[in-house]
Amino acid sequence: MDNFTYQYPVRQYFGKGCAESAIKKELSLVGQNVLLAYGCGSLKHTGLYDKVKGWLLESGKNVVDFGGIMSNPTYEKVQEGARLVRESGIDFILAVGGGSVIDCCKIVSAQALLDEDIWEMQYVKHEFPTRFVPMGAVVTASGTGAEQNNGAVITHTGEQLKQPLVGAYHNFAVLDSDLTRSLPMAQVISGAFDTLSHCMETYMGKPQINNLSDELNESVMRNVIQNLRALIADPDNDFARGELMWDSALAENGLLKLGKQTDFQCHMLEHAVGAYTDCNHGRALAVIHPVLYRHLLNEGKEKLARMAEQVWGVKGSTTEESAAFGIAALEDFIREVGLPTRWHELGITDESILRAAADTCLLMPGCCKQFTRDELFEVLKECM
Repeated sequence: MDNFTYQYPVRQYFGKGCAESAIKKELSLVGQNVLLAYGCGSLKHTGLYDKVKGWLLESGKNVVDFGGIMSNPTYEKVQEGARLVRESGIDFILAVGGGSVIDCCKIVSAQALLDEDIWEMQYVKHEFPTRFVPMGAVVTASGTGAEQNNGAVITHTGEQLKQPLVGAYHNFAVLDSDLTRSLPMAQVISGAFDTLSHCMETYMGKPQINNLSDELNESVMRNVIQNLRALIADPDNDFARGELMWDSALAENGLLKLGKQTDFQCHMLEHAVGAYTDCNHGRALAVIHPVLYRHLLNEGKEKLARMAEQVWGVKGSTTEESAAFGIAALEDFIREVGLPTRWHELGITDESILRAAADTCLLMPGCCKQFTRDELFEVLKECM
């Protein structure tokens, strides 16, 4: 394993029905003015908005709404939130939702205390914020693990870029499986595949020699596969819901990444395509992963073969054959759970979009194969 220093700041509240007590406990420790951030309507439709706002009012807080945060949150929405925080004298941000809401608020938290543009700060000056408005996250759609780290993915529509930004860590995260019960199964599946993708992207990074972090990762991947199957078979399976939430957390709280340089080339490709199409993140990852892995079969064969054996339970007579069997098993699983395997299933048919995505995609040094942009274009075309 490579050298590392590990410090983890996010306090976790996990368990069925834990949300009310956790929120009331944490909000008793913060200032008076609370920004309640949420998405585009589902929080109100399910009645959770009224519950959370009621808990905040019972805690004596002044509540300011910041709603309408879209999937693939935009940089414009970040700036709107930052203005609201400044104008309302917000002491604490409570993000209630999935990865989009949480990601948006991590950057709002930083931008609200900056005099300069955070995108330019990070991508031009290569500097990062050090002051943040305190915040917490209540997860209603698991899979992204956004509540576990300080990274966010934001779409800059003016630049046609969907790229990472560094923002705030949360003071706490609430992982209450009850809050995911109103999600459509398609969204649950997409989120769970995002978790699996996070695990694979970490596992396939450098060094390729297996270590303790990778062995823990194998266990998490097996758990995602097992519990997603269980939840599809029985949507009332609370145990499976809870396991998938904790899988998502473990994939992104840094534990599996210790001693590793991660890959995440597949994620960067999806982000680039998403900037042009606003496609669903987990579903697009499912399209890209098997094709991308076939393109790095030679460079990553040892790790792909081990994943085939330890995670998918398949083995060939050679390392190369085992690796190929594992990629096929991944693709079979994608089809089994109802995820797409080709772009046309997501309504993407314009090859010029794929060319633009390949040309703007971030190239990841942790990938075991260093792709050219032309090679990435070939990967995206093969997904048609």
